[in-house]
Amino acid sequence: MEVLKVSAQSKPKSVAGALAAVLRENGVAELQAVGAGAVNQAVKAIAIARGFVAPNGIDLVTIPAFAEIDIDGEERTAIKFIVEPR
Repeated sequence: MEVLKVSAQSKPKSVAGALAAVLRENGVAELQAVGAGAVNQAVKAIAIARGFVAPNGIDLVTIPAFAEIDIDGEERTAIKFIVEPR
């Protein structure tokens, strides 16, 4: 599964385009975000991506979960969003 990392500085429209491309290619994708700002950008990107793929008859659903990731040797808790068609 392709993992897209989202930061607080990520542009939601750019992330949405990448997400839509991954979904069209693989059928499923995962977004990872650490921190409130990054989670906010990820949620906006998912909403925008839904609009991108809807004309193709794809209805997206998102499954949120926690993930433990390693950043610079430090263990951090991230929110992961698994995005797939309904």
